[in-house]
Amino acid sequence: MKRCVIAACCVLFAVSGVFAGAKKEGAKSDVATSTDKSLENVLAKKKLVLGLDDSFPPMGFRNEANEIVGYDIDLAREVCFRLGIELAPQPIDWNAKEQELATGEIDCIWNGFTITEERKQALTFTRPYLKNAQVIVVKADAPYTTLADLSGKKGGLQAGSSSVDALEEAPDFKASLAEVIEYKDYLTALMDLDVGGVDAIIIDLVVANDNINRSGKAFRILEETLGAEEFGIGFRKGDLALANKVWETLEAMARDGTLAQITTTWFGTDISIIGK
Repeated sequence: MKRCVIAACCVLFAVSGVFAGAKKEGAKSDVATSTDKSLENVLAKKKLVLGLDDSFPPMGFRNEANEIVGYDIDLAREVCFRLGIELAPQPIDWNAKEQELATGEIDCIWNGFTITEERKQALTFTRPYLKNAQVIVVKADAPYTTLADLSGKKGGLQAGSSSVDALEEAPDFKASLAEVIEYKDYLTALMDLDVGGVDAIIIDLVVANDNINRSGKAFRILEETLGAEEFGIGFRKGDLALANKVWETLEAMARDGTLAQITTTWFGTDISIIGK
C-alpha cells in the first residue's frame, strides 16, 4: 500500500545536512572473527528472527488483517529472500529490546531503531540506512508554533524510545514542561493527543508523517525539532558476520534499484541513504 509523505517531510531533508561529511560508522567497518558464528547460525536455522514494536508505522505494524507489515519488514523480507532464509517478525516489549537480543530470543532489532552512542556500546549496528528527526506533534488548531510555546504544557512520548533520549538532551525544554507522560506505544500516545490528554507528542518524523497521512487526524508538526538522527539495524555485540552480510545485501539492493522501489512505495520518494 502506497504511503505518501506530507509537506512536513521537508524537515527530514533539511536536517540531513547535519550528517554531511560525517564519518561512516557501523558493522561494515569491522571484521568478523573466526569464532563469530552469527551468520552461520542464522543460515543453519534458515530463519532470521526480527524483533520489533508492532505498532510503529510505517516501519513495522499490524494491518487490518492483523499481519505485520511495514517498510522495515519489506526490506528485511527481501534480504532474507536473497539469503535463502525465512523472515520471522517477533513483536517484543520495546522497553526490554536489548534484553531480548542478549538472551537470543531475537537475532536483530530492525524497526526504526535509532543509532545512539549509548546503544553502540551495547550492540553491533549496521551503518545508517535512513535519516530521521525527533519532532513535536500538536493538534492542528493548537496555538503552539515553537518549543517555548509549550512551557507549562503536558508532553507525551513512547517509553524506551529515542524520543526519551532527545528530551533528556534538551533539558531546558524538558524542565519547561509541566508533565511528561510515557506511553507503551506511539499509537496510544497519538490517540491521547487527539482527545486532549496531552498537549504535544515527541515522536519520530517518519512515524508522525505516516500517522497524519493515514489517519487523517487534524495534527501538525512544529518546524522546530529536537534534533536529527539516523536509523540502523541492531545486532548482538560481536555478531559482525551477520550484520555485515545483511548490510552487503542491502547495498546490493541499492545497486539494482530494489531498495529505491521499496522506499518509494512507502514514502512516495526514495529517501534511503544507502550508497548515497
